[in-house]
Amino acid sequence: MPDEPEIPPDDAVHVTTAEQLRAVNSLVRHRILAVLRDGPATITQVAAKLELAKGSSSYHMRLLERAGLIRVVNTRKVRGVVERYYAHTARRIVLPEPAPGQRDVVLRHALDDLATAREDSPKLVRMQHTRISEDRFVEFTERLTALLDELRDERSSGGPEATLAVAFFRPGIVKEDGE
Repeated sequence: MPDEPEIPPDDAVHVTTAEQLRAVNSLVRHRILAVLRDGPATITQVAAKLELAKGSSSYHMRLLERAGLIRVVNTRKVRGVVERYYAHTARRIVLPEPAPGQRDVVLRHALDDLATAREDSPKLVRMQHTRISEDRFVEFTERLTALLDELRDERSSGGPEATLAVAFFRPGIVKEDGE
């Protein structure tokens, strides 16, 4: 397979079904999707990269395929066995807002990835509280989105992996003692 990442045919896949929600709610499947960002890979290659049993890799990739998040992009016969190369079906996955009281799956996965990052890995972790008008909130949201899109498109440079997670929101009111 070529070293260049497979360009998905669609811009976005919108997660709408219960099957898709289950597929993206798994940290293992999140990490499989991350491996496939670098280009098509077989079940065996994904298993090796993530240090998974081949059967476990196969199970999770089948679920992602059934959910329409990955697809077979190439096959190759090796010693009488057909290898299937999988890639993303779209450039990005659009998730619905979490149900009231539920944690955001993207942030859960980002925190898990941060917790397991190499100790010597450079990191920038920062939380900023501010007061901001609605107009400025919209402006910053648009600027952050443009910056994230630019970073997503930068992937072709072939440099080492990096992850950016952003949460820009209006916090809810914290009630004390169940008030």
